[in-house]
Amino acid sequence: MITLVLDERDPIAPDTVSERQADDTVACLMQPVVGTCSPRLTVQEATETLREQMRNAFITYLYIVDGQNRLLGLVVMREMLLATPDTLLEEIMIADPFALREDMLLDDALKAALHKHFPVYPVVDDHYRLVGLVRGPELFANRAIELSAQAGEMVGVEKEERLFTPLSTSLKLRHPWLQVNLLTAFVAAAVVGVFEDTLSRLVILAVFLPVMAGQTGNTGCQALAVALRGMTLGEVKAESAGHLVRKEGVLGFANGLLVGLTAGAGMYAYALLQGEADPVRFGLVVLVSMVLACTISGIAGALIPLTLKRLGADPATASSIFLTTMSDVASMGVFLGLATLLL
Repeated sequence: MITLVLDERDPIAPDTVSERQADDTVACLMQPVVGTCSPRLTVQEATETLREQMRNAFITYLYIVDGQNRLLGLVVMREMLLATPDTLLEEIMIADPFALREDMLLDDALKAALHKHFPVYPVVDDHYRLVGLVRGPELFANRAIELSAQAGEMVGVEKEERLFTPLSTSLKLRHPWLQVNLLTAFVAAAVVGVFEDTLSRLVILAVFLPVMAGQTGNTGCQALAVALRGMTLGEVKAESAGHLVRKEGVLGFANGLLVGLTAGAGMYAYALLQGEADPVRFGLVVLVSMVLACTISGIAGALIPLTLKRLGADPATASSIFLTTMSDVASMGVFLGLATLLL
């Protein structure tokens, strides 16, 4: 059974439903699905599949689907680290994952995900088929847009783009950021490419890359949500901006240390099972990498929207693009860089 968050809305005239779904639903934020596996694959088989897919995309979770592509569950990477190579994915998957529906209104999706703070959300259709993924920063950014728009409407100021905004205007507002997103994605992909020899030599690292990216991205998402909320409510001023950045940096360090201890122990156990010569060093690399990457991501989550606002850009629209890149570069770069030096 899949847990779906269904939207409750007032009756809408049939001829307006398709128009709203085009620009005001989860579908407009979806990215292609990556990281799908059959429930009957073993951890070892999934690791090989994951290694190939990681060359083209950053994967946070493994999504378990049946022959009709219906979402059955998801696997968190730490569970793969702690499982034996012959363990079936269906034995370690979360069988009741939180999922959004593709035709859900963004307002309802933001409310549903308000207290989740996941780095990635699966999106399903009416038949529970996995049709896309939505990154957490995208949802937080849209949430901030909705909050800021409510304040503006009180004084007669409307959103920059609305349902009936002309197509040419919408294209002009959105497309430049997509070009920026493409360039930043090249940067993140280049980081992995630099360490391709390390990945080829130490296959075990490929399994842990999504763990690093997920934890780092989640840390950045939390910091971004707090920063955007504070800016929207007028709590973040020039004199308090430094405090916000320092606080999120310290929180990132503390969370990275605590998560890193658990993740390092998991890597130690997994390296031991794989017969690596020095499992302690593998665990140490994970611990240090997690602390550094989470600290960087926490600072970035607070600093990016502040910087964009000072430069005159809309923090709610653009922050997620730069945060996603910063989190991916920090997690992959630090982890693979330390692994290259120490392993």
